[in-house]
Amino acid sequence: MRVDARGLLEGCEYIPSPNCDDRPAGTIELLVIHNISLPPGEFDGDGVQRLFTNTLDVNAHPYYRTIGGLKVSAHFFVRRDGRIIQFVSCLKRAWHAGESCWQGRSRCNDFSLGIELEGSDAVPFADEQYASLKRLTVALREVYPIRGIAGHSDIAPHRKTDPGPCFDWTRYLTGLCIQK
Repeated sequence: MRVDARGLLEGCEYIPSPNCDDRPAGTIELLVIHNISLPPGEFDGDGVQRLFTNTLDVNAHPYYRTIGGLKVSAHFFVRRDGRIIQFVSCLKRAWHAGESCWQGRSRCNDFSLGIELEGSDAVPFADEQYASLKRLTVALREVYPIRGIAGHSDIAPHRKTDPGPCFDWTRYLTGLCIQK
């Protein structure tokens, strides 16, 4: 796995999201781990891709009416089978963290990469997801000076709970030589 000069993960499906913009000057130094499933608790559909590309049919599911106007994205989405889809170049700012703060710095989207895992707070993540997430983390750290990894709940504790209690931080971080 390798990230090229355009900020794209080689060999990975790339579905460009319009929900991004230019980063301010500075370095990418944080990975933010999220979970998402659309409809909530359902896997293997195309709801996440449609949300991130502003093509979600709000009539396809009652829940979609509550999120239809959102303009959000992430850099990467790791499916249950471990397949990775990229939505935003690492060189751009994806709109994944919202109002957030890490180590006294606000606006985490400015200096982070967002990785969404297909899942929920109530379901354990798949072995394939952990394997892909670790490989992706190593590839990103080879290119960017990542010095921290946080859950969405760590940077927005009053708003978010993901990646949730079923995410095994020890399993993920073992061997990565970086701390949460």
